[in-house]
Amino acid sequence: MTNNTAVPTVADRPGLSKFRTPVYLGLIGVILTAVIALFAYLGGWLTPNDVTPGRFTDVLEQADGLHPGFRRNHAKGLGVFGFFESNGDGARLSKAAVFRQGQVPVIGRFSLSGGNPHAADMSDTVRGLGIQFTTPDGEVWRTAMVNLPVFPVRTPEAFYERIKAGMPDAKTGKPDPAKMQAFAEKYPESVKALEVIKSEHFSAGFENSTFHSLNAFRFTNSAGTTTHVRWQLEPLQPFEPIGAGSPTRDKNFLFDELIAKVNRHPLQWRLKVIVAQPGDAVNDASIPWPKERESVDVGVLTLDRVESDDTSPSTDITFDPLVLPSGIAPSDDPILSARSAIYSQSFTRRAGESRQPSPVTPAEVKKGE
Repeated sequence: MTNNTAVPTVADRPGLSKFRTPVYLGLIGVILTAVIALFAYLGGWLTPNDVTPGRFTDVLEQADGLHPGFRRNHAKGLGVFGFFESNGDGARLSKAAVFRQGQVPVIGRFSLSGGNPHAADMSDTVRGLGIQFTTPDGEVWRTAMVNLPVFPVRTPEAFYERIKAGMPDAKTGKPDPAKMQAFAEKYPESVKALEVIKSEHFSAGFENSTFHSLNAFRFTNSAGTTTHVRWQLEPLQPFEPIGAGSPTRDKNFLFDELIAKVNRHPLQWRLKVIVAQPGDAVNDASIPWPKERESVDVGVLTLDRVESDDTSPSTDITFDPLVLPSGIAPSDDPILSARSAIYSQSFTRRAGESRQPSPVTPAEVKKGE
């Protein structure tokens, strides 16, 4: 961008001519060089093989095409509103105000993975649920969960390479088997994670899905005791397997069913905090914790209203997993900082683009009433 406004020089400013010295000008040059180098580093210009937030966002755009105004992943979604009723039991693990006994409002968003907002709903597409809790004292806690028990990769680099390997071949429209095999050989831990994922029985819709934090976090209570935890939302709606329901389904059937059910009665999930024991993987979201780990019921999430992405405030929320209240802190899992940076990059890009209408329209939301 060109700025034609005249900028005063040192000579134009009374009393500053003494700074027109080789030493001072040299210092300015050093500072500018350092700033330029910093931006070059952050942009990946000096380290072409590093996975930067910008490069990661680029590959997400390549995978599903560029859709201006939408998230680069989990592009197709629907806003929700409700509240969280804490039973007070979480206070022994964390001093966060959200775990004090009582009720706090929430804003959320259901979504499907992928960068194409116009893709048809598929029962086996990864489902997401982002939630923002806001306490009376103004503290905010954001969490982005999915219906997978573990993350399919251990590091940001592996995630990047998994997306590249899984891109459809121009001729076949499917991933290249050779690239997928090469990825599996390079990252054997991902093969194990996929075995865990495939062993799970997934539900028919959003409303009866269990949503997992995936990453570990550190809870600190009022006594100063810190514990590593993960959490999950377990539905109070009865489980139905994939394939249950009406055999006639349109392009947005998962969202249509969600809208209809929310409008019939509120949907609820029980928030369970899973407590780690020594030896559990707290910096690797691809490894499950033993099922016998302590699970603390800390309250119930109720969602009672839906709203299209076109008008919902959740559209402008990133659900950054590092937006945390006092009493909750990130673990050393490298995926956490990567998620935060990529979410920010995605938001910056879409915020500067013309917003297109949501595929889950306000008319559909009204139709489900």
